[in-house]
Amino acid sequence: MAKEKGRKLIAQNKKARHDYLIIDTYEAGLVLMGTEVKSLRQGRASLVDGFVQLDGHEAWLHNVHVPEYSQGTWTNHSARRKRKLLLHREEIDKLESKSQETGHTIIPLALYFKDGRAKVEIALAKGKKEYDKRQTFREKQDRRETDRAVAAARRRQRA
Repeated sequence: MAKEKGRKLIAQNKKARHDYLIIDTYEAGLVLMGTEVKSLRQGRASLVDGFVQLDGHEAWLHNVHVPEYSQGTWTNHSARRKRKLLLHREEIDKLESKSQETGHTIIPLALYFKDGRAKVEIALAKGKKEYDKRQTFREKQDRRETDRAVAAARRRQRA
């Protein structure tokens, strides 16, 4: 069997960038059971309620839904079990010190296979207030309008 190359996205937490201000991102490996890997290879997972908790110099991924493998037997995994993250000690220490600050949390952004290995992109984030969300939406909308206006002006110049 040929070794996989590149990055294959499984699940993405699109709402995270809307609800949180992303401060820093990290790539972490996952400790998984065989049936979890098979279920992920079918492209089935949800990061919606997921979060990372640090305890005893270890990082744990909670509330990420990986459905049971359909051909699994009694060895099948539970769908929402906590999973250990593989990070370097310096990264865990840095995350631990930063997450102690008020309003900071660690959330999963994406779950993917990189060169055949399951990885999760986690982020140190700060929750946005409602007015921050509106401000971000307004800026995005303004940027979109200016891009459209510039594109329309370029089309008129060419014609």
